Amino acid sequence: MNKRISPLSPLDTSSPPPFQPQSFDDSAKAVEALTALYERNTAFLIKSFTELAQGAPISSRYRAFYPQVSIETTSFGHVDSRLSYGHVTAPGIYTTTVTRPKLFKHYLKEQLALLVKSHNVPVIVSESTTPIPLHFAFGEGAHVEASTNAFIDIPMRDIFDTPDLNTTDDEIANGEYIPPPGEPSPLAPFTAQRIDYSLARLSHYTATHAEHFQNFVLFTNYQFYIDEFCSWARKLMAEGGDGYTAFVEPGNVVTLPGSNAPETDAALTRLPQMPAYHLKKKGHAGITMINIGVGPSNAKTITDHVAVLRPHAWLMLGHCAGLRNSQRLGDYVLAHAYMREDHVLDDDLPVWVPIPALAEVQVALEAAVAEITGYEGFELKRIMRTGTVGTIDNRNWELRDQRGPVKRLSQARAIALDMESATIAANGFRFRVPYGTLLCVSDKPLHGELKLPGMATAFYRTQVNQHLQIGIRAVQKLAAMPTEALHSRKLRSFFETAFQ
Repeated sequence: MNKRISPLSPLDTSSPPPFQPQSFDDSAKAVEALTALYERNTAFLIKSFTELAQGAPISSRYRAFYPQVSIETTSFGHVDSRLSYGHVTAPGIYTTTVTRPKLFKHYLKEQLALLVKSHNVPVIVSESTTPIPLHFAFGEGAHVEASTNAFIDIPMRDIFDTPDLNTTDDEIANGEYIPPPGEPSPLAPFTAQRIDYSLARLSHYTATHAEHFQNFVLFTNYQFYIDEFCSWARKLMAEGGDGYTAFVEPGNVVTLPGSNAPETDAALTRLPQMPAYHLKKKGHAGITMINIGVGPSNAKTITDHVAVLRPHAWLMLGHCAGLRNSQRLGDYVLAHAYMREDHVLDDDLPVWVPIPALAEVQVALEAAVAEITGYEGFELKRIMRTGTVGTIDNRNWELRDQRGPVKRLSQARAIALDMESATIAANGFRFRVPYGTLLCVSDKPLHGELKLPGMATAFYRTQVNQHLQIGIRAVQKLAAMPTEALHSRKLRSFFETAFQ
């Protein structure tokens, strides 16, 4: 007789012992409590699954909950209004579920310390009512051994909680979430399950673990830039690192300072869809570079997921079509505005929402161009132009009647066209991540100026390295800024979460 119970049999629920809420004035101790609770609950799920996979009888449904952190304030008192985060704007109870507290340790300590300081109230660590899906309890890179017959008699969803897409959304970040009467307001832009979903996707798309991602991100649409970045990073590691602590490539292949080669020979035989490379610094203050490939769909996909890591800035470096006859191949385009015809964000961020240029990022990019090229002041106009960048979802728009697109581009005062920049900027705006765009003109389709094969080789050889060094210099300038200045108030809406 099969010892497995029938799917029709009612199951009791088995969970870890209840966790009594704890109050903290010290953010570091609060994060320690969040970590202990999370580790306890995920260990319970993993242990239960392992025992069942090895043939133990199913006697109950297994469930454990995410930890959560909350504050309650009763005052309308003004806080330091120079800050764009770290405080709430009205009395009430505010809460958020928390996942992977070890990964987010620095971030959580900073956010909770600001709340305690701003409102002079403790933070409360407790157990939420949101179950941890079994899939997310294992974390990244887990290899689960289980008999193929382990769950043949009863669906896994009857035994464990699984990811629930009905509650995994961007309503808070989109400004669409309205708490039910009597329920707390959100404390953070993303819930724990939304974060876990993106962490799993990041590992899949980039072939690197979330722990390697840095707070300053460069996106590109060409492998040439990645090749140059890798060459520069490996040389830096061989020479001692210059303050960087490791270089990580897809497959989590690590090269340490002072080394000419990775610690292990575990390079991937096939790259993932959007490979990521990480030049690490203490406190995640280094540089991550990702080849997102071509198109607005890829641009939205990767930024949807990188956003949950709460980076300090992301920049787009890539090629574009120059739209003005005065432009030359190799000229730079610094986007001051975006014309959005990508359509992938229409449901989340209507096209009537303006995407402003951010002064802090613009200044850093322009200064970086000047420093790397040697041009200054009025002379900088010889190689760089600022203006509107259009982003479209049809790579072969030239093959249709051009009069409509050309008219719109002209009316928008566009100077360049690509397939990713406006999408990346718009998602930066949506998720409150400072953004910027510096493109390089690689062709001029409106003027019949396309690259010939030999010209293309020479162009890439001479221009990509300079462009990359400009991007690196720009993020280094941004990294040197106080985070409270970089995360300015211009990206905040009327009703914002306290967490950055």
